[in-house]
Amino acid sequence: MNNNLIVNATQQGCRIALVKNKDLVEFHYEEESRRFKVGDIYLGIVKKVVPGLNAAFIDIGFDKDAFLHYLDLGPQVSSLKKFTHFALTRKNTSSKLSQFRLEPDIVKTGKITQVLTKNQQVLVQVVKEPISTKGPRLSCEISLAGRYVVLVPFSNTVSISKKIANPDERNRLSRLINSIRPKNFGLIIRTVAEGRDVAELDSDLNNLMKSWSDGVRKLKHARPKAKIIGEVGRVSTILRDMLNESFDMISVDSKPIYDEVKSYIKQIAPDKEKILKLYNGKSKIFEQFGIEKQLKTLFGPTVSLPGGGYIVIEHTEALHVIDVNSGNKSNSEKNQETTALNVNMEAAREIARQLRLRDMGGIIVIDFIDMRNTENKKKLFSAMKEEMKLDRSKFTILPLSKFGLMQITRQRVRPELSMPVQESCPTCNGTGKVSATILVSDNIEKNLDFILSKQNEKKLTLAVHPYLYAYFKQGFFSIRMKWFYKYHKWVNLEMDSSLGIADFRFLNGMGEEIEIGL
Repeated sequence: MNNNLIVNATQQGCRIALVKNKDLVEFHYEEESRRFKVGDIYLGIVKKVVPGLNAAFIDIGFDKDAFLHYLDLGPQVSSLKKFTHFALTRKNTSSKLSQFRLEPDIVKTGKITQVLTKNQQVLVQVVKEPISTKGPRLSCEISLAGRYVVLVPFSNTVSISKKIANPDERNRLSRLINSIRPKNFGLIIRTVAEGRDVAELDSDLNNLMKSWSDGVRKLKHARPKAKIIGEVGRVSTILRDMLNESFDMISVDSKPIYDEVKSYIKQIAPDKEKILKLYNGKSKIFEQFGIEKQLKTLFGPTVSLPGGGYIVIEHTEALHVIDVNSGNKSNSEKNQETTALNVNMEAAREIARQLRLRDMGGIIVIDFIDMRNTENKKKLFSAMKEEMKLDRSKFTILPLSKFGLMQITRQRVRPELSMPVQESCPTCNGTGKVSATILVSDNIEKNLDFILSKQNEKKLTLAVHPYLYAYFKQGFFSIRMKWFYKYHKWVNLEMDSSLGIADFRFLNGMGEEIEIGL
């Protein structure tokens, strides 16, 4: 099993694809304009305290005030408030908490009015990005995630991931962490820390302490609604959480992102630096690795299964519904029960992938094909739990009900990802009419003459449909060669299957599209 991470930089943001054995299993889109990410820490202002909801609305600079419930304050919120006040009013507040006296923990059954007041400044962390018409969801239980440990200020608790089952390993990690843990800082040991030595854990902890110190330094001079500590980029987050020996390649088509990722890998896993590659191929990176095609086939309402069955995915305001159908598989097995089991097992694998791929959260109801055999139902339930093990989001799976329905709840911290799978005809733009294709070559040459003669572009690339690409390059004395003799400048040709046969684009030396001024 191998994992490849493919990163494509666009003008709007960054597209990130995680590919396992050539199959797309995760896809992320990080927009440049998206300001509020999970993990970001802000200095917020309490705008409204609502006793009826036992919650408060906090202004952190978003269009709508963010939501902070009493249960998300965390038991150490009194210590956090005290420290924030000291940092904003005193010059010599230290980021080290060894001399800081912690306040008593608040009770779980308390009221929000006992903790927060209107116009109060409070340090908050984004735990859920803005979704639909809702603002971000916040927490006062501040934590900084590293590769092996999570740093929790104002706490003295050490927790170990439940996925580390070996008692000896749990005891070993507990001893190591307690030997390096700073006073009044709690630590959560992550699953990937299993088998790591104290030097690696200490290095990760030092990086987190530096981030905390930088944040405290910024807090001293911060204005309300300012970002105090920012989460690392989505690419670095995936590497932090998932980078292991199974990764074979990380391919990036942008030099700035390449440098950023290289620096981060050098910090967290220097031995993996050699698998990072800067892609310089002629075709687009997502087309080269077959990702573009998978995006179009995997995000539609209907997804095919390898054995002939298919699943239908529908979204409502309250939940997601998935229907499993046998399709042309129904006649390929000896009996109905065997057919149902095989299709359901295939569907379980694909559904687990779809939940990660689309980042579907909330309640998911799956209507599997009915099975009578109790053992088969248990097999399907076990298979679903096994397939979901790789999911980094928190989830709960219930066994099949009497009606053959399986219910899953999955943590939702950012908007669900959707991709357009239906396109307007690129040639006619949905009108049903196209210009005479015989004029395409004349239009291209007319614009080419203007760009090379009037605008005097030094390096030019022409992107066209594959048919036109072949037409312009045909023969030894091709049309492109004629252009070279006429203008004494070489025109690079780029094949783009997303363009219609009557469409074309001119790109300058920076890869930016040239606006035709005719």
